[in-house]
Amino acid sequence: MSNIVVLDSLSHRKLRVHAQPALQYGDNQRFVAVVVNEFPILSLHYPILFSKDADTGQFYCGAMLGFDAGENLFLDEHRAQRLYRPLNLQRGPFFTAGSDLAVDLEHPRVAPSGDQALFDEAGAPTVYLQSIMGLMRDLRPGLERSRIFIDTLLSLNLIEPMTIEARFDDGSNREVTGLYTVNRERLQELADAAVVDLFRRGYLQLVYLMLASLKHVPTLAQKKNDLFLPGGDSRASGLA
Repeated sequence: MSNIVVLDSLSHRKLRVHAQPALQYGDNQRFVAVVVNEFPILSLHYPILFSKDADTGQFYCGAMLGFDAGENLFLDEHRAQRLYRPLNLQRGPFFTAGSDLAVDLEHPRVAPSGDQALFDEAGAPTVYLQSIMGLMRDLRPGLERSRIFIDTLLSLNLIEPMTIEARFDDGSNREVTGLYTVNRERLQELADAAVVDLFRRGYLQLVYLMLASLKHVPTLAQKKNDLFLPGGDSRASGLA
């Protein structure tokens, strides 16, 4: 149940939120939506793929964080701030409402015991809230650019389904479905004019960042395997 309202310094002067990464606050996601603005840094750590919204059937970009429902294999690194945390995890209980910032008062991050205040005694935004405002300024245009990027790839028939399989030393297997990537063969067969158009719009770089990020699938499988055999001779594999 959500209760999303426009944030204001009078009604919400005393509001506090839990900003730290934690499973119980919404970081328990194995696949989190991302925007194309994030691809350069995301591609250094996470597999980037497409998936479909369960309600609308529309494609969106996402970063893979785990294999099982509710699994985020990067949570410790997010807590230690050693690894970039996707914007959709950073924004916590906040949303945009036109040009305004809104907050979900029923979100588990919103609580009197929260580690971050939103406003100071004078009603001015705290440093934390200012950082959220900046984050949302990046996120909103990124959503539109991501939509156009996906529509362009769909028009060129470049998006194809992908299954990720992983085997672990405890004898278990995982098969992750519902994911999509770029078809390399169709990309190579594009007419020169289409390739030039992708390049000039910056989309060709985004495509290659997505494809390059798939090298992190075996690493992700290794991280999960280490949970079964800590300190052992792990031999997990991730196969596309």
